[in-house]
Amino acid sequence: MNAAAPTADLPALRRRAHALRRHVLRMAEIVGQGYVGQGLGIADLLATLYFGELRFDPKNPAWPDRDRFVLSIGHYAIGLYAALAEAGVIPLGELDTYGADGSRLEMSAPETTPGVELTGGSLGHGLTQSVGMALGLRLDGRGARVFNLLSDGECQEGSTWEAAMAGAHHGLGNLYAFIDCNNQQADGPPAKVMGLEPLHAKWAAFGWHTQRVNGNDPAAILAALAAAHATPGRPHAIVLDTLMGRGVPLFEQREKNHFIRVAPEEWTVAKSQLEAAAP
Repeated sequence: MNAAAPTADLPALRRRAHALRRHVLRMAEIVGQGYVGQGLGIADLLATLYFGELRFDPKNPAWPDRDRFVLSIGHYAIGLYAALAEAGVIPLGELDTYGADGSRLEMSAPETTPGVELTGGSLGHGLTQSVGMALGLRLDGRGARVFNLLSDGECQEGSTWEAAMAGAHHGLGNLYAFIDCNNQQADGPPAKVMGLEPLHAKWAAFGWHTQRVNGNDPAAILAALAAAHATPGRPHAIVLDTLMGRGVPLFEQREKNHFIRVAPEEWTVAKSQLEAAAP
C-alpha cells in the first residue's frame, strides 16, 4: 500500500515516465491511431503522481482512504491506463486489449475500470465532481486528497469556473487541479478557438493557490506540489505547459496532433525515437 507518498527519486520518476510512454506507444500501435499525443505529453505528471505523491493501494483500488485521481479529460485514458498498469492496478498484459470490443480499456476511460474514479469525456464535469469528492472527504473526516486533471480547452466550459468558485468558497485545501496546457484542441489551438490566457491569473483571481510550471519536468511538478502542501486552506491550481507527443519528435512536430493517424511504417520510427531519448 502506498499509504504515504514515497521519497521523491527524480531519476526513478523519469524512468517511470519513459516506461509510461512505451506503454502508450504499445497501445496506440494496436489500434493504429488515437490520442497518442496526449498520452505522451502527460506521462511526466502521471509518473510523478503515481510514483511520487498519491496514496493508494494497487491491490485495493477502492480503499476508502485513497487519494483520488480524477481524469476529467476522458480521451487521455491511454495515459491513465499506462500509469495504472505500471503501478500494478491492472495487469500489464491487459494493455494489449486497448480499444478492443469488450475490453475494460476503452478509448475514453469508464469508471468500471479499476483505478478510474470518473467516466470522463464530457468536458467540464471533472472539476465539479472533484469539488464534491473533496468536500465529502472533508465532511467524513478523511485525510484523502483529490487530484483532478483537466485541459486548457476545458477551461472554455462555464461549469469549470462554477466549480472553481465553489472550491475556493469552501476552502478545499485537499483539492488539486492540474490544467494541461498543450495548446491543442479538436478544432485547433485554443487561442484561435477561444482565448484563455493568462490562464494562471484567472485561477488566481478565483481564489486558488496557483502556480505555472513545465509539465514535462518531474522536478518542477514536485516543487509545485511541495509549495501547495505548504499553503493550506485553499484549493490548488497547477497550470502545466506540456508538449503534445513529448519524447517522439515524429509526433511532436505534427501540425495537428489532437488525434493522430499513424501509418504502419511510422511505428518503428516512433519507437526508435522514444528509445533514443531514454533517461
